[in-house]
Amino acid sequence: MTKLLENKNAVIYGAGGAIGSALARAFAHEGANVFLTGHTMAPLEALAKEIAAAGGAADAAQVDALGAQAIEKHASDVVERRGSIDVSVNVISIPHLHGTALVDLLLTEFAEPIKGYATTHLLTATAAARRMVKQGSGAILMVTAPPGRMPVTLTGAFGPTCAMIEAFSRSLAAEIGPHGVRVVCLRSSGSPKSPGVQKAFDQHPKTAGESRDEYHAELKKGTLLRRLTKLTEVANVASFMASDLANSITGTSTNISCGSSVD
Repeated sequence: MTKLLENKNAVIYGAGGAIGSALARAFAHEGANVFLTGHTMAPLEALAKEIAAAGGAADAAQVDALGAQAIEKHASDVVERRGSIDVSVNVISIPHLHGTALVDLLLTEFAEPIKGYATTHLLTATAAARRMVKQGSGAILMVTAPPGRMPVTLTGAFGPTCAMIEAFSRSLAAEIGPHGVRVVCLRSSGSPKSPGVQKAFDQHPKTAGESRDEYHAELKKGTLLRRLTKLTEVANVASFMASDLANSITGTSTNISCGSSVD
């Protein structure tokens, strides 16, 4: 049986994190050659060994996902070695403040996360897009969250940042779609196993005067499936969206929130 991503070359920015590593394992399982990038080599090398031990193909490289030269050099190296970049996904994490009302945020606390996420998504997505346009195919994936589409309090710049990423993805999809290149956002509710989400899950109960269990219970009640999204579920949807089976899907955000947001 042919695998979803057989012989495709997938670059993952932020592969050492919880989401990035889940995507890397899923992509490799589906036959992709995965190129793991991040700031710190140790988790990338460990993940590459794990994937290789499971029969997959993985390469680890230290790449600054906020640095244009580093991104361009790595993308060129991948194309030179493998012939193409078929999938590019950015899941890097940039610190942002949770638990403070917008009216109490400092300008830097609001603006810096938006600037950081805008910078990394522009640089990584356009580096992939230039190469994909030449080859006439490819899929660029971005990860956002329900606060980008619905009113959620005390998330600081996170909601506006998600909305920005989704708007950028639609504009990019319109420009490169005629060349056979797709852009899709994965809108996922937070998985408790993601460290970044854990920090938010620690902060919000304190702000609301609730226990952690009470806060989790409220989050689950707010979804149609009465549970939170698992990392493996995000990874499985990402594998499908990156595959040729999803060739008609672009310029949209796929809802993987267990129904915490409804389109």
